[in-house]
Amino acid sequence: MPISDLVEEASLFVAVALVLALATIWLRRDLRKSTVRMVAFMLAGLIGLVLVQRFGPAPGEGPFGGILREGTLAVLAIGVARITVTFAFRAALGKVAVPQILAEVLMAFVMIVFAFWRMTAVGVNLAGIVTTSAVVTGVLAFSLQETLGNLWGGIQLQLDNTCRIGDWIQIDTVMGQVIDIRWRYMAVATNSGETVIIPNGSFSKGRVMVLSRRGDKRTPWRREVGFNVSYDTPPARVIAAVEASLKRAEIPNVAATPPLDVLCRHFGENAYEYVVRYWLTDLVEDTWTDSQVRLHVAATLLRHRMQIPYPHRVLVRAQPPDVRRARDAAERGATLAGLDLFVPLNDAEREAVARKLEDFPFVADDVITRQGEPADSLFILARGRVAIVDDKAKTAGTRNRLATLAAPAYFGEMGLLTGQARRATVIAEDEVLCYRLEKAAFDAILQGRPELVDALSQVVAARQAANDAKLQSLSEEVRTKQTVGRRTDLVRRMKSFFALE
Repeated sequence: MPISDLVEEASLFVAVALVLALATIWLRRDLRKSTVRMVAFMLAGLIGLVLVQRFGPAPGEGPFGGILREGTLAVLAIGVARITVTFAFRAALGKVAVPQILAEVLMAFVMIVFAFWRMTAVGVNLAGIVTTSAVVTGVLAFSLQETLGNLWGGIQLQLDNTCRIGDWIQIDTVMGQVIDIRWRYMAVATNSGETVIIPNGSFSKGRVMVLSRRGDKRTPWRREVGFNVSYDTPPARVIAAVEASLKRAEIPNVAATPPLDVLCRHFGENAYEYVVRYWLTDLVEDTWTDSQVRLHVAATLLRHRMQIPYPHRVLVRAQPPDVRRARDAAERGATLAGLDLFVPLNDAEREAVARKLEDFPFVADDVITRQGEPADSLFILARGRVAIVDDKAKTAGTRNRLATLAAPAYFGEMGLLTGQARRATVIAEDEVLCYRLEKAAFDAILQGRPELVDALSQVVAARQAANDAKLQSLSEEVRTKQTVGRRTDLVRRMKSFFALE
């Protein structure tokens, strides 16, 4: 074919490719840079072909002109083929999610056909080459069988949708997220910051677990966290306490549905063995979320005085019980002395209250009290910070934060003094230690000195009026009136609640 005719045909292909490139840019703005690069590559081939026509040697005047011509044609063909394949698979069929490996295989096939066509055009005897190179072909096929196996494995993976980009998989000891699938390998990013290259052929030979997916539906991934509790505590009590506490807590990355559960898995050498089964929503945070679940389990066991047993080979030298009790009572008494609610009590009464306090530890995101729950106890915040929120006013999943309390402080006094249901939800913001004071422990003090009702009601009414003033910007006069009115009502309700009429 004369070179001038070749330039005309090449120009026609370039024109069609330019139209497809413009359509690709219009349909997929994110492919603009790569498409512009391929257009420049294609135009470079066309310009080279024109220069060869005008300034190069005439056909038949030596091999140098033929090499230049075929080289520029190859550059042009690669650009045209790449633009066409990109338009077909990533722009026109972008929403169909056609496997990317098909585009790569089609690109390779087009270039092979182009090579055969040009070899025929320049007079190469393809039949003779194929006949005389059978042995070479066999040797190449044998040496490339692993590469061909990886290619076929990649095609199978993407055609039957076994694994997709974004899936979490586990193969042998490797667990991570699929970030790329090529004709030869799959790239998997692990949570340790590594990228593992897995040949496609290995998927057809071994077992692959696709995590957090059931069929075509994405699902959370179930995780298990184990813990032990001594034989002194019945399993039914442990399961009920831990399960209720974890469902009540708001732990990041733990799915609400399916709900978590707690099981007694085994009878160990010195303890019952339990497991918390929860569903993880973000697989990147697997070990961190396991740690958060363990923190909540440990705090729950401490609150309910359930012992996590030491190994029998460990010798524990604990302080004598009397020394420990005296130290705890001194710490609690010092905390009570700094709170205005307990100022009306004398030293003996505060000491009696301190002996009745129970340790209630919590960790971040634990819900200490829930708005609307019945109550007859008070919480004293000895360590940490808590958030006071209004659940009734929350919109679109956002709570209305009323206040933040830092130790030493107290909350829930209306439940202790009047039995009123909780008026707000209290959530731990970090590691928290609370002392819980129940009505039964406070009843003896009020029965012995009923006049304390007046002093306590004054403190509580003043505190409520101060809270309202802060939230509603009330004047001092209005605040004083509210304090007097509330105090009268509180006296009546406290006497009724503690049967002091």
